[in-house]
Amino acid sequence: MADYQAPLRDMRFVLNEVFDAPALWASLPKVAENVDPDTADAILEEAGKITSGVLAPLNREGDEQGTQWNNGEVTAPEGFKEAYQTIVEGGWNGLGGNPEFGGMGMPKTLVAQFEEMMQGANMAFGLAPMLTAGACLALDAHGSQELKEKYLPNMYSGVWSGAMDLTEPHAGTDLGIIRTKAEPNDDGSFNVTGTKIFITWGEHDMAENIIHLVLAKLPDAPKGPKGISLFLVPKFMVNDDGSLGERNSFSCGSIEKKMGIKGSATCVMNFDGAKGWLVGEENKGLAAMFTMMNYERLGVGIQGIGAAEASLQSAREYALDRTQSRAPTGAQQPEKAADPILVHPDVRRMLLTMKGYVEGGRAFSTYVAQWLDISKYAEDDDRRKHAEGMVALLTPVAKAFLTDRGLEACIMGQQVFGGHGFIREWGQEQLVRDCRITQIYEGTNGIQALDLMGRKVVGSQGKLYELFAQDVATFLEENSGDEHLRPFLEPLAAAVERLDDVTEHVIKQAGDNPNAVGAASVDYLDLFGLTAVGYMWAKIVKAAAPKAAGDTSGFYSGKLKTARFYFDRLLPKTVSLAEGIRSGSESMMALTAEEF
Repeated sequence: MADYQAPLRDMRFVLNEVFDAPALWASLPKVAENVDPDTADAILEEAGKITSGVLAPLNREGDEQGTQWNNGEVTAPEGFKEAYQTIVEGGWNGLGGNPEFGGMGMPKTLVAQFEEMMQGANMAFGLAPMLTAGACLALDAHGSQELKEKYLPNMYSGVWSGAMDLTEPHAGTDLGIIRTKAEPNDDGSFNVTGTKIFITWGEHDMAENIIHLVLAKLPDAPKGPKGISLFLVPKFMVNDDGSLGERNSFSCGSIEKKMGIKGSATCVMNFDGAKGWLVGEENKGLAAMFTMMNYERLGVGIQGIGAAEASLQSAREYALDRTQSRAPTGAQQPEKAADPILVHPDVRRMLLTMKGYVEGGRAFSTYVAQWLDISKYAEDDDRRKHAEGMVALLTPVAKAFLTDRGLEACIMGQQVFGGHGFIREWGQEQLVRDCRITQIYEGTNGIQALDLMGRKVVGSQGKLYELFAQDVATFLEENSGDEHLRPFLEPLAAAVERLDDVTEHVIKQAGDNPNAVGAASVDYLDLFGLTAVGYMWAKIVKAAAPKAAGDTSGFYSGKLKTARFYFDRLLPKTVSLAEGIRSGSESMMALTAEEF
């Protein structure tokens, strides 16, 4: 199996040539204070060294050993604690954090590249910094000044880590029915009691303290999601001087035995009157938690890209080295008994599909990160509101489409290896197992599709969708005379028109048919994702084509040929998806329960 190497060349291409990120950063004063092209490049270079040299070598051993639970205490796999200290010492935990409290203030467009490297190198480990960053984001946005000053510096530094406690045994997607309670105390604190499950890195030995953000209900809370509050509950109490005090009244009851990401602890957390503090307003906890969800859901989509990139690197190396049979056009290496399997069309189909989704997906995740940066840092209200709309629309697509395609790519990578792909030592089966969770947590992909179709598209009567459609239309119009782009513009325009048509169709159906949204949603998200990544490939062609002729490395010419494959073999899938959506919900809902 190939050793994971951070794809720095492609990341620099996406940031600097496809999206001109430095120009974006310069247009956002709060970002421009903290980053310039040289700083960004240095961060990428160092991130590549750490993820490839420190995290990746621990990936397989972490999977083999797993985390260990002993009487409430959780031990990370061998080497994880030392690797975590490397992350802490380099300040990587606070890369995107608020500089007021010790963060580095880097834009999401840059942070997303580091996140992909970390997740591609070692997803189980990468979940710990990822969850801490999310907890910091929610606390920074909604916590009191006192809470932020007390907790954020040590969380940004990584001395303390963070965890999110949402799910309960009976309440996953439907958080409105959670049972965890928070009783107020006279000193302004609350006693939190209840059980949470599936808490990633909820307990471990890598950090001095773990800061839990826990969803719970106050005694007089309204029923449903409007009655949820958010509480900060530390593993160890923090004294006024910042030192750690006694242990809080909660513990890890067990850790799950899982299909994948075995190197991370997935905990059952039991809160028994644990002391916590309100984050944000009473009964507004879900809104506070959702502040971080756009970032976390993009982060999960990036996990899909990272796993797929790792799979592609190994599959590509194997296809160049493994010899089987002869090329259909005749022997390519007559001096050997057989040719490398790369000569076979089906192997190329798999590798090109992986490449199309990975490189197009990387561009799409950066595109979404760009809108996140504008929504957070733009000083112009109209520009910021426009970006907020784009983020709301694109986030479920990024989470679900990139993880669906990520698993598909990992399975293809495994298939390239044939029987060896089924054997543990080659690493491909671990990537398949690890990537599988990305379709489930942070909201299953079916829920993401319902969010896109129901809340964002039908709920806005198509207004949010129009933001994206107009962005593509502007690109098509501005580049109509580009000779290099001409072969790609017509099929892209056709795909967008197809998406326009089914969007209008479902909005109309939804008025009379309660099942219309649910029946269309998953196919609609796939159609949207294929079209959006096609748009990214058109942007890639625009950046690469002028440089392809004099390129001896094959980097730019390879981009053009991969784009051609995407438009010839992957984008046409939108036709069948559109037909399925138009068929409606009747056949889906026709069977009775007994007939199943």
